[in-house]
Amino acid sequence: GGAMLRAVRRRWDAYKYRFVPWLALNLRRKRRTLRYVPKSSQDKIISDEDVFETLLKIFKALFINDFSRQAHILALLPETKCQYLELLTAEQEPSKVDLCNHESQHVFTPEEVLFNTLGFTITRDRSSLVSAGTGVFVTKGFVPKGTVVSMYPGTIYRKHEPIFFQSLGNPFIFRCIDGVLIDGNDKGLSRSVYRSCSRRDQLGPFQMSDESWLTAALQNPLAVGQYVNNCSYEKAANVCYQEFDVPGYFPVELKQYLPNIVYSHDIESHLRCVVLVTLRDIKQGEELFSNYYTVVN
Repeated sequence: GGAMLRAVRRRWDAYKYRFVPWLALNLRRKRRTLRYVPKSSQDKIISDEDVFETLLKIFKALFINDFSRQAHILALLPETKCQYLELLTAEQEPSKVDLCNHESQHVFTPEEVLFNTLGFTITRDRSSLVSAGTGVFVTKGFVPKGTVVSMYPGTIYRKHEPIFFQSLGNPFIFRCIDGVLIDGNDKGLSRSVYRSCSRRDQLGPFQMSDESWLTAALQNPLAVGQYVNNCSYEKAANVCYQEFDVPGYFPVELKQYLPNIVYSHDIESHLRCVVLVTLRDIKQGEELFSNYYTVVN
């Protein structure tokens, strides 16, 4: 009996990649894979309006900081250009503002913009957990409870869309409540898929998503959420995942900072994002640890 069982087991090991749904396969193989929010839970710690306002605030600040490079976009949006010029003028001393020449503007790094706007900086670094590899830390400032502290970048797949090959050995897949998947892997096939979708969706000078999270030079410094490690017995969660559908009225000139893109081009539905929200105040030097969901009684 034992020999026969072993033979069946060997055959199963050879064939299981073809039969087992990728989700179960990855759940077994990777401790960090498959973060998800069970249907029964209430997953919103803060309101969608709060998420929207935070993203708008940081993206506007990034846009203004990068103003000299946005000329081709602003040429097509005269009203928007006036609004940003007013914001710029308000920020600087009138004597120093030359509206025709923004080359003289002092440009901050995206991390500095994050600190100046939201009061903290986050960075990828070696995790404090021995076996975890990379983690995400608050390296400067202070993050109050209930703050959007990070975003989960990646390609968005609906339930029926093909993700088998991208998922093999991939520890960066996030499953949303409704079964939507986000592939946050910045290497290999996942990287190529994101890049090609991003180029497909570009409208003239308007980029509909941010590709820079695939590189070391992030334009959106929040887009490192896929590197946040799961909580464990020794490290309690201090952030949780929250889904956010980008509304149709999201400013088109700021979409270049959204680190997500849909796999299928034909969808009219809103872009799904996942943000990480703090469960408590987080101080400088602390590593972020996530849990799958938070039950709100």
